[in-house]
Amino acid sequence: MDIRRRPPKPSLTTQQPPPPPSPAAGNPDSSSPKASDALPLPLYLTNGIFFTLFFSVAYFLLHRWRDKIRNSTPLHVLTLSELAGIISLIASFIYLLGFFGIDFVQSFISKPESDEEHQRFILHEDRNIHCSLPPVVGAKAKPPMDLPEDDEELVNCVVSGRIPSYSLESKLGDCFRAAKIRRQAVQRLTGRSVEGLPLEGFNYDSILGQCCEMPVGYVQIPVGIAGPLLLNGCEYSVPMATTEGCLVASTNRGCKAIYSSGGATCVLLRDAMTRAPVVRFSSAKRATELKFFLEDPLNFDTLSLVFNKSSRFARLQGIQCAVAGKNLYIRFSCSTGDAMGMNMVSKGVQNVLDFLQNDFPDMDVIGISGNYCSDKKPAAINWIEGRGKSVVCEAVITGDVVSKVLKTSVPALVELNMLKNLAGSAVAGALGGSMHMLQILSLQFL
Repeated sequence: MDIRRRPPKPSLTTQQPPPPPSPAAGNPDSSSPKASDALPLPLYLTNGIFFTLFFSVAYFLLHRWRDKIRNSTPLHVLTLSELAGIISLIASFIYLLGFFGIDFVQSFISKPESDEEHQRFILHEDRNIHCSLPPVVGAKAKPPMDLPEDDEELVNCVVSGRIPSYSLESKLGDCFRAAKIRRQAVQRLTGRSVEGLPLEGFNYDSILGQCCEMPVGYVQIPVGIAGPLLLNGCEYSVPMATTEGCLVASTNRGCKAIYSSGGATCVLLRDAMTRAPVVRFSSAKRATELKFFLEDPLNFDTLSLVFNKSSRFARLQGIQCAVAGKNLYIRFSCSTGDAMGMNMVSKGVQNVLDFLQNDFPDMDVIGISGNYCSDKKPAAINWIEGRGKSVVCEAVITGDVVSKVLKTSVPALVELNMLKNLAGSAVAGALGGSMHMLQILSLQFL
């Protein structure tokens, strides 16, 4: 294939004034004849005449042929008017065919342009183009801020505030390098060394936008295994991440005592996550009206449909309300599948609040969480109503196991339970009567 390349343009300092364009070169299209140039009338008028002629003659011939069929007259017997109509129909059809295929007709009428005409057309277009160089195709756009290549300069920019610390990952595109630079900036700002905090050996890309922002390192926690725990006829190994001595050993001793006594049984009573927004009205009466509306069983199905749109796993189970003056605390309980599901619960609650604004436009949403949930803190409502998984477990430990495994006696263990878990908790005003159950549970999630 013959590819013709446009010659390079001369520089601005040596550029000569262009020669006066010739009549042919002034308009490249002027030398190309058009099909409409051969028409004696304007194009729009000629088109209107032939369109009218085509449809009027077609209607006339169809009307005549219908009369011949009714009168049993042969169709091939033509009058002078019918013959003229057929000729006009054919002529108008040929014109319309050529009109809609004007490009096809143009290719036969116009002669092929020579190389000189192509060259004149290119030169004419070049005069209309600005002298600046065209943009490079595929070139990457510059970042909004030129980042220095040296890490030391980046640290100085973070310390001075020219580069926000939280934007290092997005600007550098390297999470490990961002953590390293942020780590050095923290040392300069605080005047404290963080050399004891590990940096290498962790995939910082895995936590970007997920579970930790602005990392400067990570913490290594040893993980121990307690068990096996015999629960409902199945054996489970319990992983525990902790740096506290004797905790895994103590838990393992309890698992051994349960296993030696035939195991434990457990029943799931309820599985529901909660979220309780707080809303405010102009009067306590309006707050109670919304309370009655939400707790009415007739409205539960409608509210469930609105709530369940947030996720295919979230399913609303119940709504509990508490009035405090003009404020209303609405506690939503729902199942969340295998996930903790706080995000899907919050989205479902927001859907319901938006829906309630239609019937209660004076409702002012103060917060998506009003601590009536209650999340990440001990509360009596969670102890009474439950939050998350509510279970009941039972294990019967024999006296021989108490003496051999736990190294104590049954009367001494019962007395310790009364004085510590019941009386001691009451004196301290503690919620719950356990020893350190929450600590053992939390270590399994680290």
